[in-house]
Amino acid sequence: MIVNVAPSSSINSPATFPVNRRFRVTGLPNPFLLHRQKTKGSIYPSLLCRKIAATGRIVAAVDMKEAAIAEKKTRPVRIVGIVGEGSVSPLKSASWLDVMLHTAERLKWVDEEFEMIVFSDNFVKSKDETVNHVRNELDRSDILVVVAVRKEGSVNWIQSNSLNVPNIICFDTSLALRNKLGGVSVETEKRGDIFSSFLPFSQSKKLNESVEIARTVSDAWERHNSDDIRFCLLVIINAYITPVSTLKNLRAKGFSTLNCMVTNCGPQILNCLLDPNCRKALQCLNNCSPVDQVCNYRCIASYESQYLEEFSLCVLQKNNCLELDAKIPEKPYVTPMAEFRGEKLSPEIAEDLFVGWLGTLDWSWRVVAGQNPAYDQFPCQYQLFYRGKARGSFWYEPVFQVRTLEGDLVWRRRKYRVKRGKVPGTFHFSVLDNGVVSNEFWTIVDVSDDLSWGLFHYHGAARVAGQSYTGAVLVSPDGQYHMTQECYRV
Repeated sequence: MIVNVAPSSSINSPATFPVNRRFRVTGLPNPFLLHRQKTKGSIYPSLLCRKIAATGRIVAAVDMKEAAIAEKKTRPVRIVGIVGEGSVSPLKSASWLDVMLHTAERLKWVDEEFEMIVFSDNFVKSKDETVNHVRNELDRSDILVVVAVRKEGSVNWIQSNSLNVPNIICFDTSLALRNKLGGVSVETEKRGDIFSSFLPFSQSKKLNESVEIARTVSDAWERHNSDDIRFCLLVIINAYITPVSTLKNLRAKGFSTLNCMVTNCGPQILNCLLDPNCRKALQCLNNCSPVDQVCNYRCIASYESQYLEEFSLCVLQKNNCLELDAKIPEKPYVTPMAEFRGEKLSPEIAEDLFVGWLGTLDWSWRVVAGQNPAYDQFPCQYQLFYRGKARGSFWYEPVFQVRTLEGDLVWRRRKYRVKRGKVPGTFHFSVLDNGVVSNEFWTIVDVSDDLSWGLFHYHGAARVAGQSYTGAVLVSPDGQYHMTQECYRV
């Protein structure tokens, strides 16, 4: 939908601020008069359903040899990436080399001890010391990531020089190169049950766990998002090398979880299992890795119901049966804009920037693009920021479309309470989403003087669901990408 965004005379005037600071929302036209269902990126850990699924199947998401991963390694985790020369990624046609270099930089946000070095495979035909340098890096690496390598010479070189690398994962690459996890060669598709019968039980179990991790990594990679590429590496690190803080909360806690659920939430469990949508949600979640936010979110968005909300409110929020405690990430640190139209940014002006076009239009902003793969990839999203009736109150309501797993487009809506942060341009958001409280820290990174675009960043966590996340949204009045003034800051 294209909206007439002709600015009012007040917006064109630099002497007055374009927004009615006292504007309050009492009613909204379509598509805002919607049944209030709370989903935008619902946080719901899939391992809950593993405890009550009729099959009783619990899928291992990590190698449970606690002796191997109980203590953090004293040396950094070393990752080597080898990328096909000149290969182009599906990420807005950026080269795979640039994508992987960006991934290497973002790994540092998770842990300063994660080191990744990336090479183009053109080093194979080099006659200088580069070949020896790559060989030396492989000799001390924990993970080798091979992307879009198809040249026979490069494939042969990697096969000959990666024998001692314990973890190898290959994407869009020659089939001659094999995946290896925890020292075991593994494919992303399971073989038949007859295969496992020829193996000793311990070896079969190890292989099955590696297959599940390979599937998780493969599924995430196929979404072709920069966050998911980083997620792939973190899953492998967490499973085979050292615990990753952002994933540690998603490990099963044992049978005490089931006891807590049955003791405290029996009626909610029964109601959920008897409700078709709630039951479908649990079945869908059972097919997700507990560390895959995107997969979990799609299940909740597709099959949400009142019974699912009551279930998660009891099991997670009220009783914390999973005993989880996620923290809001501190990195990357994003600095808020310092001034607007030459005036130092104050808390009041910062709120006005959030309010944006509301009053002139029926919404504050529309989202052009989102950075978080789980929470911002909606076909259509409206943002409404407004002051409430109570003194000092401020609210945020996103109204957005979700494409369900069954292909339907449905509207969703949530309501956040917003409070000012200590630094102007920063805010604390909180929301009850599908029975789980999420807290977020938002930053106004930049807004153009004519309000033709804005850039907002957020960190968030659903504490009792054990999940934390980061993201950013680029917004404009009509949801179209147009930069009429200076480019936004990153």
